[in-house]
Amino acid sequence: MTVTSEIYSILIEAAPYAFTIIAFLLLLEQIAYLKKKSILPGPNCVLPFIGNVISLIRDPQKFWDDQADFAKSSPRGVSANYVIGKFIVFVRDSEMSHKIFANLRPDGFQLIGHPFGKKLFGEHNMIYLFGQEHKDLRRRMAPNFTPKALATYIHIQQTVILKHLERWLEISRGKPVTLRLLARDMNLETSQNVFVGPYLRNDARDRFRKDYNYFNVGVIALPIDLPGFAFRSARLAVDRLVETLSGCVTESKSKMTVDRVEPKCMIDFWMQDMVREERETQSSIPPPNCSMKEIGAHMFDFLFAAQDASTSSLLWAVTLMDQHPNVVQKVREEVETIWKPESNTPISAEQLLAMKYTNAVAREVLRYRAPATLVPHVAREEFTLTEEYTIPKGSIVFPSPYESGFQGFSEPNRFDPDRFYSEERREDQVYKRNYLVFGAGSHQCVGQRYALNLLVLFIAMFATLIDFKRVHSDGCDDLAFCPTICPKDDCLVSLSKRSDFPSISLSID
Repeated sequence: MTVTSEIYSILIEAAPYAFTIIAFLLLLEQIAYLKKKSILPGPNCVLPFIGNVISLIRDPQKFWDDQADFAKSSPRGVSANYVIGKFIVFVRDSEMSHKIFANLRPDGFQLIGHPFGKKLFGEHNMIYLFGQEHKDLRRRMAPNFTPKALATYIHIQQTVILKHLERWLEISRGKPVTLRLLARDMNLETSQNVFVGPYLRNDARDRFRKDYNYFNVGVIALPIDLPGFAFRSARLAVDRLVETLSGCVTESKSKMTVDRVEPKCMIDFWMQDMVREERETQSSIPPPNCSMKEIGAHMFDFLFAAQDASTSSLLWAVTLMDQHPNVVQKVREEVETIWKPESNTPISAEQLLAMKYTNAVAREVLRYRAPATLVPHVAREEFTLTEEYTIPKGSIVFPSPYESGFQGFSEPNRFDPDRFYSEERREDQVYKRNYLVFGAGSHQCVGQRYALNLLVLFIAMFATLIDFKRVHSDGCDDLAFCPTICPKDDCLVSLSKRSDFPSISLSID
């Protein structure tokens, strides 16, 4: 008998034992899932290891709609599933979501931003911080969002919006054009100019755009960290983006050491305060989590938070205004009583605040189509969610701001800005705990006013300066995950000029 024959014979004899061992391990995995699932609704049988990842990738909307339906079948508003070796808990109920948000601590939950966030975003990330360390970092970020800083950003935001709206008209020329990638480019340029404007050179901007595309694809790809896979490309792109932003931080700090230099972007406001603190303490040692590289990583966090979420909101604003011409008319009437394009002056912070109905439209867009439908957390320890159920350690927990937005509000499935505008209804106060688009608790979005300002400016200028009409098709308004939610047709719309554009310029030199 040859050596090959002997090996083959041994394999034949061992096959039943190997099959039995594999079947036993798979059975143990299934039992472990059912034990973790306990009383929660959810699928009773899942594929070994991969779980229901195929369903998630093939049709994300159906996957999460099914999870929401499971959750609705339980008085707890919570359901379970299993994806790529991870037990997941979906939280639909607003009060249960608040319970998750309120327990971000070493023995509770950790916000991760993505199920494989640490690998993707790196260790220098504020969302992984707890307690006093997290509070201190947010305090140091406070100068970035003062009224003076926000007023600076408002000027930058609208000059970029105007530039891109003119470009959209040139591309469209009365013909339908999809807005998703155009809006994404506009948001990327807005973020670059607001966050690090004067310090990002043209060649760096080109590299930045390419790396951010790698990152964007990798966020929704399978988490395979091997050469040739989108996830690996995304992880390496993040490293390069952070390095670029760190260089901008260093340049800004050097510039802000000069007396009476006015900040021109977000990093200037941050570095101006850091220089002030160093002078007062007479110490050049950076505070915890505030080295140049770490601040560069924090700036990337801002970019990630602002980019795709804002793109989603802009597209839904166009979609929903097209569906509600009366809303467009009311926006136009309000804006034209406060600001006129022919004035050739930017909308001021005071004027923006006075646009109360337009603000209400923006807030209703965010309620009705919360861009970040899910906020992933990991359970660092077992957590008693209710008297009947304890979330197992290591579970990925998904509170859903999207589902919360349809709870409590009157006729929640109807787009109705008046709910945030009417003094009698005051639904923004009555149902405040269900409005979780910016999160809640200690990790509530630090840049929410910035994000809302951008959306209000866009709605005001888009409705005032442009006539638009959606090109409707079957399923065009279904949800597409990319990674935030967008209209399935990428918002196909015809554009034409309605008014002369104001002449507003911006120098970032």
